[in-house]
Amino acid sequence: MKYRFFPNTDVRVSEIGFGTWTVSTGWWGDKTDADAVSMMRRALDEHGITFFDAADAYGNGRAEKQIAEAFRGRRSEIVIGTKIGYDIYDEEAKKSRRGQQELPMRTDPQFMRLAVERCLERLETDYIDVLQIHNAKMEHVRDADVWGTLRDLQREGKIRTWGAAFGPAIGWLYEAVELVEREPDVNTIQMIWNILEQHPGSAMIEAARRHAPNCCFNVRVTHASGMLEGKYTADTVFPDNDHRKHRPRSWLVNGVEKVKTLRFITSARMSLGQASLKWLLAEPLVVTALPNVYDSEQVAEFAAASDLPDLSAEQMERIADLDVGNFGIHEEAMKYKGAMTRADGPNTDLQHARNPISRPADAPVHS
Repeated sequence: MKYRFFPNTDVRVSEIGFGTWTVSTGWWGDKTDADAVSMMRRALDEHGITFFDAADAYGNGRAEKQIAEAFRGRRSEIVIGTKIGYDIYDEEAKKSRRGQQELPMRTDPQFMRLAVERCLERLETDYIDVLQIHNAKMEHVRDADVWGTLRDLQREGKIRTWGAAFGPAIGWLYEAVELVEREPDVNTIQMIWNILEQHPGSAMIEAARRHAPNCCFNVRVTHASGMLEGKYTADTVFPDNDHRKHRPRSWLVNGVEKVKTLRFITSARMSLGQASLKWLLAEPLVVTALPNVYDSEQVAEFAAASDLPDLSAEQMERIADLDVGNFGIHEEAMKYKGAMTRADGPNTDLQHARNPISRPADAPVHS
């Protein structure tokens, strides 16, 4: 396993991290706490994975408790990321929640401090390495008190680095752009980015490169909700409690066809899932990739990607060319969420001008 630093800090993380959404929420099939704890311990002990990413909203604190159980007495060996912003303490809202509907958000300083203290209790620690505002919206980006509170928490030693996670769909371009413009000392952004879903993540990276010298990226949905694992067929059926079952069939059929165009990056030594991670890690501003994992075999496969050879320049160029043509698939234009255009000024070259061919009509929902 190779390791990277959050810029201008001593926070060092494994190139491949462990996202806890899949083991704590029940939206990727059911996992017991014992399953989750066992997978996390093996990830560290057998594969050198040190970064474990959670959110207080993942199972209403379940993910954080799983991390605490897995590494009790070993705090110095791991790096913990978590997220706040949803009011998971509003009992009426929790009772009325259905499926993946968002809970009400609260980001006033008093609530943020309460949320951090509760995270610390569940994690059984006195500091959080990476704290992010969960699925930040434009109103949060433009609220200086949010970022001022994070800086105060950092000065107080409660957190070591701070930033925002953007989602739940893959839009939110100008939220990220405004964040790096308004708060150029932001440490990190979590975004959805992968070979099949390059926009707007690539544009977010370019904005950070211009405006936020110490901003890095931790990437989720690295395999396009499993599509880039290379195991789906047009006949794949997902369990009833799996969020992918609620996707339009076109997502599955078109995705399988797109994956066929990527066979050139696989080999006897490298699976498609591993090659997809190498594509992400070719970007220097990516400090860690957070694949969705559901069993120990998959943890082993993805962790091994770190030490495999990089993709060649020719392979990277060919992937870029495929992206321009949407991997040969014509689809309806994607219905993005978030601010994908400037509402208060001219648009910039951050628009996805490379790809006039349309994107999938239904933007995927992610944690």
